[in-house]
Amino acid sequence: MYKDLDPVLHSQLRLAVVSILVSVEKADFAYLKKETGATSGNLSVQITKLKEAGYIEVKKKFKGNYPQTTCNITTLGQERFAAYVKAIFGYLKPK
Repeated sequence: MYKDLDPVLHSQLRLAVVSILVSVEKADFAYLKKETGATSGNLSVQITKLKEAGYIEVKKKFKGNYPQTTCNITTLGQERFAAYVKAIFGYLKPK
């Protein structure tokens, strides 16, 4: 039986962001933008959706005169990502 895939993570960009955050302690907006190739507006919207779902934490501060946004994955985000990966493997196993 195929398990439902988490709709929050099933978006390509949100999945990319969480995949990056799983492997680093934290990442700033510029790094996530560079790694994903996303536009600033789209990345901002997807980060907000992940934050609202409780999958990531977002911290905003100023570095000099410039705003800096950093993100890190939450325990819930790690659990949901692991479940998503497990579900995908379930699709790949021969039945």
